[in-house]
Amino acid sequence: MKKHLFIGGQWVEAKDYRPLYSPYSGEHIADIAYANEDEVQQALAAAEQARPLMAQMPAHGRAAILERLASLIRENADACARLLALEAAKPIATAKLEVERTIATYKFAAEEAKRIHGETIPLDAAPGGEGRIAYTIRQPLGVVAAITPFNFPMNLVAHKVGPALAAGNTIVLKPASQTPLSAYFLAQLLQQAGLPAGALNVVTGSGSVIGDILVTDSRVKAVTFTGSPEVGIAIRAKAGLKKVILELGSNSALIVDQGVDVDAMIARAVTGAFSYSGQVCISIQRIYVHEQIFDDFVQKFVAKTESLRLGNPMDPVTDLSACISSRDAQRAMDWIAEAQNSGATVATGNQREGNLVHPTVLLHVQAASRVSCQEAFAPVVLINPIASIEEGIQLVNNSRYGLQAGIYTENIRTALTAAEALEVGGVMINDIPTFRVDHMPYGGVKDSGTGREGVKYAIEELTELKLVVFKK
Repeated sequence: MKKHLFIGGQWVEAKDYRPLYSPYSGEHIADIAYANEDEVQQALAAAEQARPLMAQMPAHGRAAILERLASLIRENADACARLLALEAAKPIATAKLEVERTIATYKFAAEEAKRIHGETIPLDAAPGGEGRIAYTIRQPLGVVAAITPFNFPMNLVAHKVGPALAAGNTIVLKPASQTPLSAYFLAQLLQQAGLPAGALNVVTGSGSVIGDILVTDSRVKAVTFTGSPEVGIAIRAKAGLKKVILELGSNSALIVDQGVDVDAMIARAVTGAFSYSGQVCISIQRIYVHEQIFDDFVQKFVAKTESLRLGNPMDPVTDLSACISSRDAQRAMDWIAEAQNSGATVATGNQREGNLVHPTVLLHVQAASRVSCQEAFAPVVLINPIASIEEGIQLVNNSRYGLQAGIYTENIRTALTAAEALEVGGVMINDIPTFRVDHMPYGGVKDSGTGREGVKYAIEELTELKLVVFKK
């Protein structure tokens, strides 16, 4: 099966194709178009040509297209989930949850398309401002380049495509090389939903070739990227004065205070650490537990971890399946070995079967170990004891990343202190840092990125504020 480029509302045959394989079974899934420079330029030209039409489309028209898209995804929900399980090795039960979130994201986008507005400015608050009426409006930027990762192939695409279309922009989408099938299916559904030709273009292939063109082309007015800090920093350096929204790495941490009900939180914490094999931007990677309850917490966390079921992503009882690639699976094993060599203890896990890495719990990990200070993006979590919440906060903040963090505590003063002191984009009180719903502001500080997603907030990033002043 060949999957072509989607440019200007047409399926365009590429000059080059590359095979796509299942991360779990290794089977050949499809042959994917590998765009060259000329083909990326065609996509940009199509997006630029459609730009005036999208900018002039009324809000209710944009909202209607997004509502129809949400309905079409609902009608094809099982097919969408199977695509995610096939191309991303996402367990089918988890894939179905992602499809539900994707539907919600596009519905939020449809609603927010009708709520884009400015405000009036009382200019007479300043001397010389008398006799004037002022207000602001928000206008679409134009062509948006969206570069997305493999781990949420539908919903993270939705967080870029939905707000961009809601605001009246056009898009050139470059999905992750391992997960292009869901992006092409989205293009098909948006075409059915009535999106004008050229408003969405999908190009697959080399990230360095396609990304460099999108980031540097003058027709592109904004780049929205989810991926590694190294690539994100390079994008920002090359983008010039374009708007750049970056959702980058994390090694999200959870603090557990003394006095909390450990039994009530263990299942949630294990889910936060190992859902989709830890390949989640806000997956729990570090857990700091008060020393008074450390042993009890570890015992219960390990027991719950060992109850997880590993296997075929198409099996509805599977909790964890394969890592996205052999390279990523081996990297996880190397980092576990490094932590062990530095004195860490393996409480469970540390096994690999093909691309499937068993969920691994490490204890007493040195802060300098890569599994602590870098982003694992694998089914690996460390649990270390702390003598106080202040020590836990210091350990959480001792990181180049700052996306989200969580703290379980029964003390309101401790909760408020942590909310102020934790150097992250979002603090979850009595919950795991992996919590996210699709209309909340989402983004990080430090090397975790710039800008915010969450549909309303992404629309603000993808529009330009204009001031209008009338002199009476």
